[in-house]
Amino acid sequence: MKKYYEEFEEIIKSLDGKKKLLLHSCCAPCSSSVLERLKDYFDVTVYYYNPNIAPFSEFERRLKEQITLLEKLKIKYIIGEYEPEEFSFAIKGYETYPEGSERCKHCYYFRMRNLAKLAKENNFDFFTTTLSVSPHKNAVWINEIGKELENEFGVKFLTSDFKKKNGYLRSLELSREYGLYRQEYCGCRPRRENSETDKN
Repeated sequence: MKKYYEEFEEIIKSLDGKKKLLLHSCCAPCSSSVLERLKDYFDVTVYYYNPNIAPFSEFERRLKEQITLLEKLKIKYIIGEYEPEEFSFAIKGYETYPEGSERCKHCYYFRMRNLAKLAKENNFDFFTTTLSVSPHKNAVWINEIGKELENEFGVKFLTSDFKKKNGYLRSLELSREYGLYRQEYCGCRPRRENSETDKN
């Protein structure tokens, strides 16, 4: 079986002009090296959709940092709704599972399905996510979910493992270069931390 990054390179070579790509981003640091890799081949729009992040103040901090980077790079973006209740429903039964477990798989699916739906509704040629740039994220699950959603929505999924070819290391370099805030955890925390008080 071909490795995901090899599939990515084949897709890039097959492109006839720039195609419209909707890129899900979890945060500014992860998007930095991915955008550097994609911007010459695609007309990229970033979709920030991360209702898994808690507390809400952390969600807002990452969003602000994401917008600052995208405006500096002149990249278009769409901001998704903060929907912690829907996220809680999506991972119901897996709330106490650790990072890297089935809880993460459900989280990937929840966010990526929203991404694919938006890509379909807005006539994008491709969709993909920055999630695989992290060494803590399961690229096999991400790509399997992407292919499943490609079949469901009829929009091509851009296969990849963005941590390869020093993608993760490059994100660290670019984060330092741009002075980006790098969070200390993925995003998921016990839902009690995401209180209404924090949202005010």
